[in-house]
Parts: sequence; C-alpha cells; structure tokens
Amino acid sequence: MREDIKEILFSEDEIRRRVKELGVQITSDYFGKNPLIIGVLKGCYVFLADLARSIELGCEIRFVTASSYGMATMTSGDVKIGVDFDFDIAGRDVILIEDILDSGVTLTALRAFISERKPATLKICTLLDKPARRKVQLSADYVGFECPDAFVVGYGLDYAERYRNLPFVAELKQEVYS
Repeated sequence: MREDIKEILFSEDEIRRRVKELGVQITSDYFGKNPLIIGVLKGCYVFLADLARSIELGCEIRFVTASSYGMATMTSGDVKIGVDFDFDIAGRDVILIEDILDSGVTLTALRAFISERKPATLKICTLLDKPARRKVQLSADYVGFECPDAFVVGYGLDYAERYRNLPFVAELKQEVYS
C-alpha cells in the first residue's frame, strides 16, 4: 500500500493534535447541550471515532450514507442518500461529520435533507477542506485541514475501498487511479 503513496500530507501526529483541538472547540461551542452527531459513511468513521472521544459532552452518534462518487474519482453530481433517518432530528443541535469537503455536492444535498427535518441548529465539521474543487458555494463550520487539489487517501478516505486504514492522509500516485 505504501508504495502507492506519492506524499504524506498530514501525519498521524498532526491529525491527532488537530482532532483534539476540534473536540475542544466543539465542547466549548456546545457547552450545556447534547448534540446529535451524524457521520457520513464510510469515509468519516476514523475521524468521527477520534473526534467523538475528544468531545467532552453527552452526545448521540448516528450515521447516514451518502455519495456522489461511487467508485469514481470525480463526483457524478447525482447524490445518493441512504434510507431516511429512523430517529428524530426536530429541535436538535446537529453536527454533520464528513471526511472531506471537496465539490460540496454531497454535503449540500445532505444539508438540505437534514434541514427539512427541522433541527434547532446544523453545523458541518470536516477533516479536510479542498476549496479548489468546489462546485457549489458551501463552507464548513469546523475544518481540520485545508487540503491541496490532490487525490488523497488514508485516515478513512479511500480509493476503491482501499487505503482507509492508513494512519495519515496522503496523496495517491496518479498511476494508481488513472
């Protein structure tokens, strides 16, 4: 796997420190509240697990599936959201957790989907923000790192379901995915 890596962009230690900082910020922002944390599967699972352990609040954790990529490296523009929630969002403080804010297409659709269910508040937290690829106007409320315009894997992010288990975020060699 490591032979497929062009360059490590964010090390395991850098990620650990930044995730802890995000947890402290979320704890402060939601002091006295019990936010509902909704993770976007599959890419968020590593980030969400570490982030949740850094949030010192009572919180509920749920998941949703959504994708506009499938097995491709570019968004199709067609967002597929898994089945509707089997839990109530109305009046809740919701934090949507994503691995990467890239084109913004998936998160825009998810934000609309969740907003229709009338949460008290809705904020977006992403490990990586790649503004160079944005197709819609969208920004996250909490950002781990700004990411260069490169195809990245690791720490939950994948290419064709591989590389999620790398403990860092790295640029994948182009010959691997082209």
